[in-house]
Amino acid sequence: MSGAAGFVGANLARRLTADGHEVFAILQPTTNTWRLDDIDDLRRIEGDIADEADVDRAFVVARPDWIFHLAAHGAYSFQTNVVAMSQSNVVGMATILAAAERHGCTVLINTGTSSEYGDRDHAPREDEPPRPNSDYAATKAAATWLCMRARQRGVPVTTLRLYSAYGPLEEERRLVPTLLRAALAGKWPPLADPTVVRDYVYVEDVVDAYIAAASAPFPSPVYNVASGVQTSLADLVARVGEIFSIREEPAWGGYPKRAWDTQVWVGDAALIRAELGWKATTTLTEGMTRTADWLAIHPLDVLAAKQ
Repeated sequence: MSGAAGFVGANLARRLTADGHEVFAILQPTTNTWRLDDIDDLRRIEGDIADEADVDRAFVVARPDWIFHLAAHGAYSFQTNVVAMSQSNVVGMATILAAAERHGCTVLINTGTSSEYGDRDHAPREDEPPRPNSDYAATKAAATWLCMRARQRGVPVTTLRLYSAYGPLEEERRLVPTLLRAALAGKWPPLADPTVVRDYVYVEDVVDAYIAAASAPFPSPVYNVASGVQTSLADLVARVGEIFSIREEPAWGGYPKRAWDTQVWVGDAALIRAELGWKATTTLTEGMTRTADWLAIHPLDVLAAKQ
């Protein structure tokens, strides 16, 4: 497993170990592993996914059946180095695919992103060509194409294009933790354009999608992992306001509009539902409440000390 120290990766690692799987994680020596520190059964292998020798060694040690590739660079607005993105997202993907081809595996699940589709006026299907509108999206789209080529050579690889995952262990600078931390204090943080939209998927539902894809006998090359529901920032704030009974009016426009902010961003999850029986079952209210409950027992100062 790569990317186990990240938000989604750590949640997936928890589920896999809880389900009785032996989980190996390849981790760079400089990686902050605070999200993994309470997973006693996790087996750690030091290495870089872009280094062929390191990845080969990891395959020899772990002898993996299921491979989950979640390592990425550039998903956060403060990660802007396109060379680092390419090294992690493209070279890392190529290295893992080549090792899987040499050593074999039952299934390899790659983590893609809805950003590969770029700006659309509808919910795109998996067979629509990508139109990435950022460096990060371009490198992730390239990784998906590498997976397509490897699949033609017999590597059992499937890409999950994630929409906006949220939940416990998410990066604190992201919208949902920032919004909920403020709401727990009875106020609002500075907010961007209220018309900006996302398709929010609770992280436990996302983890279910990984397990479903890995367990399927013949999964398709690509699946959208989406709720199929578009939620504007205004609607999200209204929902959080109801949960916490906040009377203060939100202050809109505190952040400038970003290049990837749009008024249409929603996924078509028909294929994954039809083939894998997966759908997002956690409502936005339920997911936000669960996330807030987790944040409430994990104070920011304590987490900051770990990070």
